[in-house]
Amino acid sequence: MKAAVLREVGKPLQIEDVQINKPGPHEVLIRTKAAGVCHSDLHFIEGKYPHPLPAVLGHESAGVVEAIGSEVRTVKVGDHVITCLSAFCGHCESCLTGRMSLCVSSDTKRGKEDEPRLSTPTGPMLQYLNLSSFAEQMLIHEHACVAIRKDMPLDRAALIGCGVMTGVGAVIHTSNVRPGDTVAVIGCGGVGLAAINGAAIAGAGRIIAIDMSPGKENLAKSMGATDFVMGGPDAVKEVMDLTGGGVQHSFEAIGLSVTAEQSFNMLRRGGTANIIGMIPVGQMISLMGAAFLGEKRIQGSLMGSNRFPVDMPRLVDSYMAGKLHLDDMISRRIRLDQVNEAFEEMKTGAVARSVIVFD
Repeated sequence: MKAAVLREVGKPLQIEDVQINKPGPHEVLIRTKAAGVCHSDLHFIEGKYPHPLPAVLGHESAGVVEAIGSEVRTVKVGDHVITCLSAFCGHCESCLTGRMSLCVSSDTKRGKEDEPRLSTPTGPMLQYLNLSSFAEQMLIHEHACVAIRKDMPLDRAALIGCGVMTGVGAVIHTSNVRPGDTVAVIGCGGVGLAAINGAAIAGAGRIIAIDMSPGKENLAKSMGATDFVMGGPDAVKEVMDLTGGGVQHSFEAIGLSVTAEQSFNMLRRGGTANIIGMIPVGQMISLMGAAFLGEKRIQGSLMGSNRFPVDMPRLVDSYMAGKLHLDDMISRRIRLDQVNEAFEEMKTGAVARSVIVFD
């Protein structure tokens, strides 16, 4: 099969022929139909997060089940599925206490003594984030995907696999936004737009979108934002002025130390800042200690604190009901061999999401 491979940090992905194995007892073989080009992949390409190489990148995807292992019970051949990088084992402490997105059990991976899921004639090929979806097929654990209704367009379903689940889940699960609450979202890329949309679905009374690109204002407001503030050093003051003292929930969806600090500083007393963006390894944030006397909180959110086998089909229903706005998130549909162009466009900040569509 054709796949986009990262062989060296800082270098473009290479389209190569990669061999894929047959499903083991709890594994599913999926024909990839669509894969979103997410900023998280760029972090690994640029070396801001480490990953052993070579590897097939991609982690935001949807497709059709082609084959299943002997013990698979959750999906069947022909099912349309969304994948999720936070594969869960179902029996570790995190899973049993309802925090499936935090599962790190090795049971969802193949052991060192097993044949690898991916390989090449010239050497090893590593799977990335349990998925490797920049490829014509995926071989994954059954607890890394969920079946969805077949009338859902798969190019839009792919977005739910990471960016939408991350943004909406952070609002609804991690921060528990309630009707009438005030919300600020820093960064109007795919994840930030999903957080805005999620806040609107949750009934937030005021949703302030913040971005360095003024061209994002109309898109943010189409997702449910009530206000738009230009990003930069004055963003905190503007939010404080707009709200008369700060927001109850803020969401940092870029992955920068300075905007993480801003997300905390724009809170009112008792507010919660949620860091969704991937701050590069080694970077620190600095907060004024006295601010914690106002019972302000700052917390991380991994993949929207999801229970994806339940959440993703519900998000599909929300899209089909006209509540979740996925159509406008897709800036461009591309072929696999255009993936490097998509990353270059991403760096400009002008696009929300490019989606690779497979025939």
